[in-house]
Formats: sequence, structure tokens, C-alpha cells
Amino acid sequence: MSQKMIMIVEDNPDDEELTLRALRQGKIANEIVVTRDGNEALEFVFGRGQYAGRNLERMPAVILLDLKLPKLSGLEVLKQLRSDPRTKLIPVVVLTSSSEDEDMLRSYQVGANSYVRKPVEFGSFANAVSQLGMYWLLLNETPPRA
Repeated sequence: MSQKMIMIVEDNPDDEELTLRALRQGKIANEIVVTRDGNEALEFVFGRGQYAGRNLERMPAVILLDLKLPKLSGLEVLKQLRSDPRTKLIPVVVLTSSSEDEDMLRSYQVGANSYVRKPVEFGSFANAVSQLGMYWLLLNETPPRA
């Protein structure tokens, strides 16, 4: 069985680095793919554009998705993931600095599996990301592929 992949969709380089560091600190050695806008995220998942020809058998085990993204918002990415039979069951964790209740509500309405606010302090953030990784990669059971 190949190693489970984590996908991070994050346009802020500081938040990307903090997330990667938090995963490493949590001893999560899985392959990590980082995309930096909503359009690139969908290109990766569906094997289009710069990712044309990538092995679509290898899908992320979990997607950590920021909401405030350039080109295509995180909510739009989530809608497109949920509308395609190949990706509608991939766990998506919205990882955002937004404290708007409306963002949380809309995230769940369009199919987020979890909604986590980014803590400002690194120790809290590292702990949250590490726990997310452990849960979604080790404990969560995904439905069998059709």
C-alpha cells in the first residue's frame, strides 16, 4: 500500500511553512503536496494543466484547505471537489484564520468534514495540525473506493 498523501492548499507562505513545520514536529512523514491557489489545487486533484498526466490513482488522504485563496476561493474548490464522484469523499479540513460564523456555516454546507481556526500562537497551531494529521491519516477510516 502506498503512503497516504496530505494536500495543503495555502497561499500565505508563512502559514504554509508553519503547517509543514507542525506536521514534521508531529512526526508525520507522509508525502505532502502544496498548492498555492484554488485553481492550482483543482488542477492537481483532477490532473489538469501543469499536473496533466499525474497518476490519478494517488489522491490525497486529506486536504487542508484555506478559505481565502487567490483565483478561486476555498469554498469554490470545496464545491467542485464535492460535485465530482472521484473526489466527493476525500476528507477536507478547512484550516483558516477566518473567525466569521458565516464562513464556518458555508464550509459545512458545501461539504467540509472539519473546520479549524488557525491559532495565532505557533505552539497551539503546531499541536492542532499534528492532531489533525494523526486523526485523518491514522484513525479516520475512509470508504472503500468504488
